[in-house]
Parts: sequence; structure tokens; C-alpha cells
Amino acid sequence: MTPKTEIYFATRKTSRAHVYITKGSGRIRINNVPAEMIPQETAREIILSPLEVAGDLRGKVDISVRVKGGGFMGQAYAAATAISRALTGWTKSKKEPKEHPFTKPVRSELKKKINDFDKHLLSGDARRKEPKKFGGPGARRRKQKSYR
Repeated sequence: MTPKTEIYFATRKTSRAHVYITKGSGRIRINNVPAEMIPQETAREIILSPLEVAGDLRGKVDISVRVKGGGFMGQAYAAATAISRALTGWTKSKKEPKEHPFTKPVRSELKKKINDFDKHLLSGDARRKEPKKFGGPGARRRKQKSYR
């Protein structure tokens, strides 16, 4: 019999991350690579930050993250947001997760800890790149005029 899996989702800029959380022994994999073997040190620290806040709860679950799109830092923030949502059972709908590895009081305590650490780890960061407009090389910049 396979353990029950819950799926959670997060985005950052153009990166999308899907997290699969099951009862387990504390294995964390990002795109089938162990989290400790990610080459970019800053991205690794960002991804593992919700797990450091969780403390000893980390050893009770296995987390698998699929992340695609965007750059490596956008992917790191999307993965961190999705991991913290998976640990707390946070969804936009009001439905309570059925087969979550943690009980409701444990999740609510962890949610409070994560919010105290960083409020964007659960809610996400809604900032996006502004699209380019006509008459210039970017969203706001325009050609300079030599008169005036």
C-alpha cells in the first residue's frame, strides 16, 4: 500500500512549483535531485528555510518538488513557498486537507512560526514584470529628446 500524497502549488514570477508531501523519513528532492546537492548556495538556503523553521517536523515527511520556468532564484522562491504551503496544508480554498501527515494543531502552530519568519512564504509574492510598451526599449523607458 502506498502512502497518501498531498499536492500543493506555488508560483513566483514565471516559475511554477508543485510539491508532493507524504509521510516519510525526511527526504527532500527538487526535480529528483536531493536539496542538499543544489549547486547555487543562495537558492539552496532559500528552499530549505521553511524546513529550518519547521525544525524536527522535517524528519516526519518526504517532500518532492517539481519546478519549471523562470530563473533559478524565481524557482527557489516558488519552491520555498510551495514547501511551506505543503507543510501547513495551506490552500486558497477553505477545504481542509484530508490525508495530511500533520494534525491540525501542529499545522496551525507551524503556520504561525512561518508567518513570523517571513509573511510571503505562505501568501506568495504577487509582483510580476511589467510588459514592454511601444516607443522605447522597455516598459517605462523612452527615447531621449535633445531639444528643451
